[in-house]
Amino acid sequence: MLAVERKALDECGCGSSHAHQGDDGQECHGGHSHEHTHACHEYHEHIDEEHYGHDHACSSHHHDHGECHDHHHEDVVHTGREFAHVGQDVPQKVYILENLSCANCAAKMENEIRKMQGVEMATITYATKQLKVAAREQEKLLPRFREICRSIEGEVTVTPRDEVQRQPRQEHAGFFADNRTDVLAIAGGAILFVAGEVLERTAANPMIASAAFIIAYILLGWGIVFTAVKNLSKGHVFDENFLMSVATLAAFAIGDFAEAVGVMLFYRVGELFEHIAVERSRSQIMDAVDLRPEVVNLVQGDTVDVIPAGNAQAGDLILVRPGDRIPLDGRVEEGESRIDTSPVTGEPVPVSVKPGMEVISGCVNEQGVLKVRVEKPLSESMVTRILDSVENAAASKPKIDKFITKFARVYTPIVVAVAMATAIIPSLITGDWNHWVYTAITFLVISCPCALVLSVPLAFFSGIGAGSRRGILFKGGVAIEALKSVKAIVMDKTGTITKGSFEVQQVTAVGRFTEKQVLTMAADCELDSSHPIGSSIVKAAREMKLELIRPEKSEEISGKGVRAVFRDGEVLCGNKALMEMHGVDTAAYRKKGYGTEVLVAVSGELAGWLVIADVIKEEAKEAIGMLKARTLVTAMLTGDARDSAAAVADKTGIDEVHAQLLPEDKLHELKRIRQKHGPVMFVGDGINDAPVLAGADVGAAMGSGADAAIEAADVVFMTSSVTAIPESIGIANATGRIAIQNVTFALALKLLIMVLGFAGMANMWMAVFADTGVAMLCVLNSIRILYKRV
Repeated sequence: MLAVERKALDECGCGSSHAHQGDDGQECHGGHSHEHTHACHEYHEHIDEEHYGHDHACSSHHHDHGECHDHHHEDVVHTGREFAHVGQDVPQKVYILENLSCANCAAKMENEIRKMQGVEMATITYATKQLKVAAREQEKLLPRFREICRSIEGEVTVTPRDEVQRQPRQEHAGFFADNRTDVLAIAGGAILFVAGEVLERTAANPMIASAAFIIAYILLGWGIVFTAVKNLSKGHVFDENFLMSVATLAAFAIGDFAEAVGVMLFYRVGELFEHIAVERSRSQIMDAVDLRPEVVNLVQGDTVDVIPAGNAQAGDLILVRPGDRIPLDGRVEEGESRIDTSPVTGEPVPVSVKPGMEVISGCVNEQGVLKVRVEKPLSESMVTRILDSVENAAASKPKIDKFITKFARVYTPIVVAVAMATAIIPSLITGDWNHWVYTAITFLVISCPCALVLSVPLAFFSGIGAGSRRGILFKGGVAIEALKSVKAIVMDKTGTITKGSFEVQQVTAVGRFTEKQVLTMAADCELDSSHPIGSSIVKAAREMKLELIRPEKSEEISGKGVRAVFRDGEVLCGNKALMEMHGVDTAAYRKKGYGTEVLVAVSGELAGWLVIADVIKEEAKEAIGMLKARTLVTAMLTGDARDSAAAVADKTGIDEVHAQLLPEDKLHELKRIRQKHGPVMFVGDGINDAPVLAGADVGAAMGSGADAAIEAADVVFMTSSVTAIPESIGIANATGRIAIQNVTFALALKLLIMVLGFAGMANMWMAVFADTGVAMLCVLNSIRILYKRV
């Protein structure tokens, strides 16, 4: 679980001494002291409501969270990875399964490899054609992996991923060129089938029509029958080839030649279109997430050489022209431009970049020519990390996928047994063998589980791809499955609902002073500050182009603020206690709303005060509204002061506020929210949110692509936008619905055809549609998620 929370005030790194106080100017009482003493000549004291009860580490207090990481909840659906239980010392390796074309076969391969001695864990992802294995001495096991895969699907090759040369993307040559062999076989078989039908009605000798049907069957079905015989010798009885071979040959046996050829023709057509649909869906999803470059423009002196992207190293200088995708993570060395980050983050607004700024791979350079100094090679750059994240996510299988795989193992033998019983028992009673054998044949065709096994993983993979296109990285189907069940959304405040950056929200002047004068004097006192509050004051003054003057002398007053001496007088900048200590009349001071207030006095007279606050994200209110529209409960857990937290909740519409919490307190509140409302999703960006993230049903991170976020969270919001929360839930709900639709449709239609077949109202053509036709429709239904508005 992720926890990368940035508490800006205490991690400013300035080396200054910061004393944070509550509304009354007293020290915080959140269970620990917040007076940070460092070796420095600056001291800042502000009435810091933003960080009451901080839950982060500092030199003056420590919390041992060791015990917090060992808790377990039986009712929590932890979105752990398939390999979570495997020891860290066990090597894990990924293999590419080329020519894998059968989802049910993939499930069988996975099951057989898992049974192998020495294999700790194995999973096959049909959507990406990848086999991931955790085992020692995998070089010795590889021949056995290959043997198992070939025995189940003869054309499959198993190659370690690091040995597979990445080929440049190739455009499809066209439907006919890509499927020449299948198209010719189907066309020839179809012509002979039509000829046989015509000859059966016109030819004087029925053997002519039979010969046409037999030749058509050989053309269409010889490969299927041959594969069935080969697999039968290896003990694979209930595969699709065997079932289709038995069904069509049985039709020949009862003299229904036309039906046998027609069904094989329909089956081949269905298989072809199913294959095309699956490959197209794979291609669409992978094109959305595989942003890796094939080449980069390497700058060497005055020349530019085109080299493979994988050959570029950290420190190389590369050229990125307008319209090019930034190939590798790096830092701009020369040039200025605007870059489109939407392919990576989903954020539609272009970002300006100039020398010294970081750029991430996958973004598109829109305007100027850039020279970028590579900081990470291809294997470590963002484009590769995103692809790895999606591929690993696809390997994390949800419960419904595992259930369907197990169900398919039972379903096929049961339907085959029913088919045998249908062929024998009623025939012995009625004597009508042709009718009941034909009915049994339809059952055999229906018994193929491919549509079922294919329907769920492709739906979840499409959901993962849809999230990636929007800058949302799901860490597996398990995360999506858990997310669609949440009833409450629990959020941290700083960095999640707010930006984690401080700005001057309001300047109030009293008496003879103006707002500009108050801001200028405060900025003068804070010129040397690197504290976020002091920096925000200086920034605001410079944005207004105010002229700032460094004080002739400044004195830090411990726990209260700064006294600065200028040519025209003395200025006090700090909290109310500082004013009272120097006898400043603060009767005009009125505490208002949300934020930290810094009082300013000149020569003993109150000049005014400034309100500095962590800025609420612009989209936060809209996003919270979207969550509430889904009837989800929204809650905020924060270590900040109650007034500050309540103000943020009031502005955004959050239902429940729990403030002044230590990390362990957050966990207790999370448990209480779960007991009250049901499964919870926690969204944070804090390193000290680890206990509560681990205790949530789904842990999500505002990461903007941070390494720690990508590695640790169940869901990562690359944009750090609050609207990503309802979007992720929308994708999860749509994915779950489509998976259920696929399973329900496939099972219902198969059951309907079986009932109709038993009643004598269904034929083998309908049975073939219930197999390949349903599989193709499930594929098309699944890829709707990529284009669905959520």
